[in-house]
Amino acid sequence: MISPAASPIALADKTTHPGFGTLLRQWRVLRSLSQLELALLTDISQRHLSFLESGRSRPSREMVLALGNALDVPLRERNTLLTAAGFAPVYEQRPLREPDMVPVLQALQLTLAHHEPFPAIVADHAWNLVMENRAAQALYGLLGDPQEFWRRSCGDGPRNVMRALFHPQGMRPFVLNWDQVGRTLLRRLCHEAATQPLNSALRQLVDDIMNYPGTPAQWRSAAPWPLAEPVLSIEMGMGGMSIKLFSMIAHFGTPQDVTVDELLLETFFPADAATEAFLRGLAGVAP
Repeated sequence: MISPAASPIALADKTTHPGFGTLLRQWRVLRSLSQLELALLTDISQRHLSFLESGRSRPSREMVLALGNALDVPLRERNTLLTAAGFAPVYEQRPLREPDMVPVLQALQLTLAHHEPFPAIVADHAWNLVMENRAAQALYGLLGDPQEFWRRSCGDGPRNVMRALFHPQGMRPFVLNWDQVGRTLLRRLCHEAATQPLNSALRQLVDDIMNYPGTPAQWRSAAPWPLAEPVLSIEMGMGGMSIKLFSMIAHFGTPQDVTVDELLLETFFPADAATEAFLRGLAGVAP
C-alpha cells in the first residue's frame, strides 16, 4: 500500500517578508532580468515597472499574477507577492487526502507502483518524504531497521531524504563514491535554496547538512566534478554487494495548487545488469 505522509507546511505570513516592491526586485534580480526585459515580458513600460519596485505605484491583482508568471515564481511565493500587494492568496494548498486531490494522489500511486521493482519516492519542496514504493522501502531496509534508520538520520522530525543521505549515521557510510555524490547533490541543494529565497525549510536543510561532521565547507560553492558517464550514479555497498543507481526527477506540468507545485517524483534505475538483477531478486521478481 502506497500512502502519502502528512507534511503540511503553512503559507508564508506577510508580516515576515518585505513589501511588494522589494520582493519584486529580488525576484527580478534572481532571474537575471533587467527592468526593461521584465517590462517587455509583461507588456508594461519600464517606467511603470520601476514605480512598482519603488512603491510609487500599486499593482493590480492581475499585474501581480502576470509578474509572478513571467518570473517563474513558485506558487507559494506568488501567494506571498499577492499578500504583500494587499490581495488575498489565490493558490490553495490542499492535503493529498482531500477529494479534489484524488486524481493527483492516484497518478502518484500508479507511477510508484509501475516503477516496481525499482525504487521511487515522492518528496516535497524541502525533500521531506511524502510517498515511497515497496522497492524503496526494501532498499532502506538493507541499512537496518527502518524506524531506527530514520530516527538516527532525522531524529523526531519528518523523514527527509537529503538528511538521510548526508547524515553520518544515515546512508553516507554506505555510499562508495561519496565525494562525487555528496559534492554534486549539495551543490544542487544550494542552487535550489538560492532560487527559492523564501523557502526557509530548504535553507535550514542546507545549513544543517553543512554542520554535519565530515561535510567539507568548500562543497557549498565547489563545482561538481565532470565525469565520463552520461549521468552520475550513486554506488552503494549494501546487501553484500555493490549496487549502482541513477535517478530521474519529474514535476507536475501545470500545477495550480501549492502542494502539487512543490511535489517531486524521483525514480531510480539500475546503472548495470548486476544491480538490476539484485533489485529484481530483492522484490522476488523473475529476471
